Parts: sequence; structure tokens; C-alpha cells
Amino acid sequence: MIYTVTLNPSIDYIVRLNDLTLGITNRTTSEEYYFGGKGINVSLVLAELDLDSTALGFVAGFTGEAIEKGIKNDRIHTEFIRLKEGNSRINVKIKADEETEINGQGPHIYPDELEKLMEKLDEIQDGDTLILAGSIPNTLPDDIYERMLERLKDKNIRIVVDATKKLLVNSLKYKPFLIKPNRQEISEIFDVDVKTEEDTEKYAKKLQEMGAQNVLISLGGEGAMLIDENGEKHKMGVLKEKVINTVGSGDSMVAGFVAGYEKEKSYPYALKLGSVCGNATAFLPGLATKEKINELLKKF
Repeated sequence: MIYTVTLNPSIDYIVRLNDLTLGITNRTTSEEYYFGGKGINVSLVLAELDLDSTALGFVAGFTGEAIEKGIKNDRIHTEFIRLKEGNSRINVKIKADEETEINGQGPHIYPDELEKLMEKLDEIQDGDTLILAGSIPNTLPDDIYERMLERLKDKNIRIVVDATKKLLVNSLKYKPFLIKPNRQEISEIFDVDVKTEEDTEKYAKKLQEMGAQNVLISLGGEGAMLIDENGEKHKMGVLKEKVINTVGSGDSMVAGFVAGYEKEKSYPYALKLGSVCGNATAFLPGLATKEKINELLKKF
């Protein structure tokens, strides 16, 4: 089983306007709703790839109920911890002449509620995959990923971490199967300006020395690079289509990589499927669909 963890899920409310003027009433030209959170995004794309996953995390209030009902299907099993106070957050994404985002904080999480999530982790078995994705709410300790991995350290679990800065660095001692930084995040970790392919490879290998098995680096318009556990470098470009949406592309890449490795046990194929899924999301208003993934697979 593949498990995804989303500690602070959201409803993303996207509004489109011709232009935004402060201080007056603005009228939208269109509106969209998506259930958000990096782990949730991974689960949704895994479902499009015909893989089951269990979505873990926290939900609260009427928005949390909508998130849980909205993502649950034959491929996604939801086992969120329902919080006793507050509501899951709503993030407002304003698409006008300029893009503006207003992200909510999310509900308070009490220690006994965190412990319930930890107990859920105990159900993960040898051979399973755990994907820790995204930032953490400010009511949780900043070492929460470490606590989770420490709890699971004696099990043979494939760990994937898609996080930034200390969250990522502090997870490396648990030797995650995969991490997915981008160049900017690598630059921040090592306090250097990583621009070239040579520098990207150099610092990816430093992350391996710190514990990561495989390092997948998203390079934006240049595609992606993988330094696999054997030290081999693999690269994949991007397709030339109109980019509609970049939100969730990285999560889609993670889902595709995990699915590709699960199916073929091949790093080149995992990178290919990950790149296809990332591209598919970029070319759609929402996340990658099975139809778009299959279409792009023929072009890569």
C-alpha cells in the first residue's frame, strides 16, 4: 500500500478576473474549486495511474468533511484524523492581470490528535511506501517528519520526502528512498547559487552523501534530472505545449515516479512517467488525468 500524508489540507478556491482593483467590488469571470495539499495531490494522480493509496492527515469542520468526501474514491482510502475544533483551510487563488494567493492557516492540532495520527502510522507494513509531502501547520512541532520516521525506522518502508529546507535535511538520516528538491531549494540548503547542470549534479550527490538514496530534481522549463542510488544520472526534457497551471506539477511528478518504479522497478521509466505526469498537470487547469497522461506517454 502507498500512504500519503497531508498535514494541512485545503480547499483551493480559484477565481479568475479580467483585472483586480482594490477597494471596490470585483466580479469574477469564472471560478473553480480543488481539494489541495501535496499529499492529496499525489494520491489523486496515483488514482489516475490505477494505483491505490491511503490518504492520512488532519481535517476539521465542514471544509474538512468536503475534502474527505471529495477525494475518496475506489482508489483512494481516506483515514484522516478529524479534529475537534476549527475548519480545514480555504486558500484563495486570484488569477487576474497579476496572480495573488491568500492561504489560510488551518486549524489547531492538539497533542492527543497528533498521537492518533502516529498510531495510524503503526499500521504501515514492511514493503509499503510512505510519502511525506509539503509544509507543516504552525501548531505542530517542526520536527514532526523526524518523529514519524523515527517511529517507523525499524520497518522496511520505502520513504519519499517532498519538503523544503530543514524538513528535508532532517529527514535524510532516515535514508529516504526518494527526495525531490528543485534547484532553488538545493541552493537554499547549501547556501550557494546552483545554476548549471554540473552544480545540480554535484549537490544532488551531496544530498545522497547525507542519506538520500535517489534525488529527483525538478528543473522547471528544462525538465528533470535524477541521480539514482547507483550514482547514475538520468535526464528528461519537457514537451512544448501551452502551460496552463504549474500548481501540483511537482506532486504529479512524485506520483508518476513512485508509480513508474512500482510497476517497472526501473529508474529511467520512473523518471519518464514522473515527467509525463508533471507535464500533464502543467497543460491542464487541474491535476493530470489518465487521458492526458496516456496522450503524453506517446510523445516522450
